[in-house]
Amino acid sequence: MLEEPSPKYKNVTRYDIELYLQICEPCQKKQKGAEKGAVVLPMVFSDFNSRCQVDLIDFQSHHDGEYKFIMAYQDHLTKFVVLKALKSKKAEEVAHNLVDIFTLLGAPSILQSDNGRELANNVNTVFTDLEPLKEF
Repeated sequence: MLEEPSPKYKNVTRYDIELYLQICEPCQKKQKGAEKGAVVLPMVFSDFNSRCQVDLIDFQSHHDGEYKFIMAYQDHLTKFVVLKALKSKKAEEVAHNLVDIFTLLGAPSILQSDNGRELANNVNTVFTDLEPLKEF
């Protein structure tokens, strides 16, 4: 409709056509609606500690003495957060702080992280190298 108007219409400007298209209900219905993407459903959890997330936050520019990182551990169901100050991002230090949290709250069924597969693999290696608890 914005192309050249028919010769039988005189003095109809582009502005007039655009204004008409904005208020014309059938024209509005014909226009493409918003693109519909994939529907994102919220993840539903039923138990405390079923899924938890650990993130490392870099505070090197605002460090507090020797502590340059913060480890944030969050339970997805309750949104309960545990924060730990870290001196480095080494897997050993992260794993030992996770052990502290696990002894307090229990180990989650699923532990996820956005810090890369390398960190997750290194933490798993440290966990397997820890001495197993002796049975009484």
